[in-house]
Amino acid sequence: MKNLLLLAMLIVPAIMSAKGDLVKITIKGADPSTPIEITSPEIGVFNIWAGPGVRVNGVEQTEGFIIDWSKGTTAQRQDPDYEVSFYEGCRTITEYCHTTEPSIVYKVFYNKEGFVYLPGKDDETFKFNHAMYHGHNLEGNWFQATTAWKTFITPLITK
Repeated sequence: MKNLLLLAMLIVPAIMSAKGDLVKITIKGADPSTPIEITSPEIGVFNIWAGPGVRVNGVEQTEGFIIDWSKGTTAQRQDPDYEVSFYEGCRTITEYCHTTEPSIVYKVFYNKEGFVYLPGKDDETFKFNHAMYHGHNLEGNWFQATTAWKTFITPLITK
């Protein structure tokens, strides 16, 4: 019985900390009936589990995801053009990931001027962001997007 308890204590944290791969991004604009869906492996560079609020080896991260965190929040109110949804799943079945069916884990808003809005606690879309909370009063604000995100998304939304 003690061995079984010890085994459970070792396995559960590994399962709880395992995160699926970013396997899909959808972008909904003015016509939500025709969203853009991207499933190529290249989307993996836009890791939602990165940036402020994330600690790696005890050090809080200052970069990552699609936001240029170094530029801080923008005081100017922006108008969203797109709702961007991020989905996790497994590209391959492993002992910790048993389905390749994607599930939504994060939503943000984006506009053509290159700004990203992190939904705040009072926003309807905040409920989707249970997988990642950045803290530091970052949620509920607009930020400049990274050059990598703007380079990636601009050709998709200008088609």
